[in-house]
Amino acid sequence: MDIKFLRNVFLKALSLFIIFNLILMALPTSFKGDQLSIYNHLVPGRERFPFGETPRQAYNFSLYDVDAMFASHELDSPKSANIKRIFVMGDSSVWGTLLKPEETLTGQLNTLSLSCKDNSLYFYNLGYPTISVTKDLMLMQRSLAYQPDAVVWLTTLEAFPLDKQLASPLAANNQEILQPVIDYYGLPLTFEPQPNALLDKSLWGRRRAIADWIRLQLYGIMYAATGVDQIYPDYTPAAWDLEADQNYGQYKPPTLPKEEMLFQALPAAKDMLGNIPLILVNEPIMISTGQNSDLRYNYFYPRWAYDQYREILSEVSIENQIPLIDAWNWVDATSFTNSAIHMNAEAEQAFAERLSEQLLSRLCD
Repeated sequence: MDIKFLRNVFLKALSLFIIFNLILMALPTSFKGDQLSIYNHLVPGRERFPFGETPRQAYNFSLYDVDAMFASHELDSPKSANIKRIFVMGDSSVWGTLLKPEETLTGQLNTLSLSCKDNSLYFYNLGYPTISVTKDLMLMQRSLAYQPDAVVWLTTLEAFPLDKQLASPLAANNQEILQPVIDYYGLPLTFEPQPNALLDKSLWGRRRAIADWIRLQLYGIMYAATGVDQIYPDYTPAAWDLEADQNYGQYKPPTLPKEEMLFQALPAAKDMLGNIPLILVNEPIMISTGQNSDLRYNYFYPRWAYDQYREILSEVSIENQIPLIDAWNWVDATSFTNSAIHMNAEAEQAFAERLSEQLLSRLCD
């Protein structure tokens, strides 16, 4: 074969490869709007975001591409007339650890068939299993493209410390999305330097994102066939008897430093949503009556820190005119599963019924 011909073919292929990579580097790593996906077209959209570590059993796994996550969600479908879209944000307690989709808070709320002024309410599960208000802000911002009629945001003290914000892998791996939010609202957060940021935009740098996208589509077929998106293993119950330690992480009694908590996320969320109603919910926690329960409510929280958090949360909510539902003590301690914030299906049902009364009074005025 002609060596000159082979050389020309090689040079042309190399040139096309370089041009393709230069185009990729010039584009943002994530794209707004629709993303190519089999979900909501060939297979049903997922009722909650992809998350998990056992894809061969759960047909689900964790990825960092926020657009791919939204494209796989049932939310990525045309908005129906006479249906109000209510987005429910939060952590693993909203996502539904150890719960089937219909057993989660949103699943239970939708079972109630709630309505306002001749409009049916449909609740979308936009929870994600890491605790960080910054991660919630990122998903909240992305969700605006889907025209929410209201946002219900469940949170807890563990979501506010500054050192927790970028510890969420989803937040840590989406600097391009989060940095404008951080800059615009002046949030005191800083990403670690990314020396190879340009290389990350190349075909080589995006190889994991591309592979994850392909896997997400393939697992969508098994998800559609089975409805399975999580496995339900045996678990160790949340601690009932507690340590006598009264520290909350690095913080010692008697004062919870407000300046080291990201309460700025609350006015940021309200500004981000504009005229879209925002309802804040201080989510239920396990209140143990075991050993040292006079010092701690549960494994997460010493009493002094959590009590001060509730006071600050109330003050910030009133100051920014954000309706707050303080549901912290609504659920019996025996109804929690493997964590002080994860409830069983029966407790979720009771919580949904009580919460629905509060939501209707605020959403239907």
